[in-house]
Amino acid sequence: MKAITYRRFGAAADVLELVELPTPEPGAGDVLVRVHASGINPSDVKLRSGARPGAVMQYPMIVPHSDGAGVIEAVGEGVDPARVGERVWIWNGQWQRAFGTGAQYIALPSDQAVFLPDTTSFAEGACFGIPAMTAWYGLYCDGPITDKTVLVTGGAGTVGRYACQMAALGGARVITTVSSDEKAAHSGATDWVNYRTQDVAEAVMDMTNGAGVDLIVEVDFAANQPASLSMIRPGGTIASYASASQMTPELDFYGFMFKNIRLHMLIVYQLDAAARRRGEAQLVEWLEQDALSHAVVPGGNLSDAATAHQMVEAGQKLGTVVLEV
Repeated sequence: MKAITYRRFGAAADVLELVELPTPEPGAGDVLVRVHASGINPSDVKLRSGARPGAVMQYPMIVPHSDGAGVIEAVGEGVDPARVGERVWIWNGQWQRAFGTGAQYIALPSDQAVFLPDTTSFAEGACFGIPAMTAWYGLYCDGPITDKTVLVTGGAGTVGRYACQMAALGGARVITTVSSDEKAAHSGATDWVNYRTQDVAEAVMDMTNGAGVDLIVEVDFAANQPASLSMIRPGGTIASYASASQMTPELDFYGFMFKNIRLHMLIVYQLDAAARRRGEAQLVEWLEQDALSHAVVPGGNLSDAATAHQMVEAGQKLGTVVLEV
């Protein structure tokens, strides 16, 4: 099979190679998926570049990318043979594993390949694993959000855009922050604040008649901490999935304490099985209802992997860069 690989950290053009590898065999409890699309997340390019703190090559050779979609072609011992032929989307394909979705085939545990309805394309399914599950968990980690007011920071980002949609589907009022009219339209949210030209906290408090918000789905905890503390209602939750501006921010402990705020730093790689099953069920239900729109950025095919990684690193695209396999 054809696969993208790297054997050392470095720039995409320097380390990514398209090679021939043996097609994997599904072990006990595994499925073999013929990959049709591979999604590239920021975490994939950071891992390949060695940008994560304390990064070391955990394997001599890595096939990158955790998200993807395809069709099950074979199953291992203990897996229902009826799954052969099933369309699926994949999560954690390269989490603590050497071989991700950047190849024509991937063998992985059966529960990491989730039913993909016919109404959702493979390219759309390849956007789903990390961004959509992050958005769902950030919103619903504390239960239903009906009639709550939710602030999604960075609504034009891949996670943020899904979060705006999912919050509205859950019956919440959605406010988001963006940096332009174009990004506001991309987010899909009716209520938005331009953080480059407006005081976010002041604008949100005006939009909520001084009440603030119940939940913040946060893209940069450190950068937005002062505004978040101003906007969050007593007893609210800040669910943050990144803090890129400062990885070890100084916490305004008493500010949050006197508002009885829950700070939830989340990463979907570590979701417990019960939470993940709930998330998968809800996400698949929305897919079957055609309730979600997906922002696919075509990245070419496997031979274009280096250029596609560079697109992600540049940070100018609106959506998930996807390779057709």
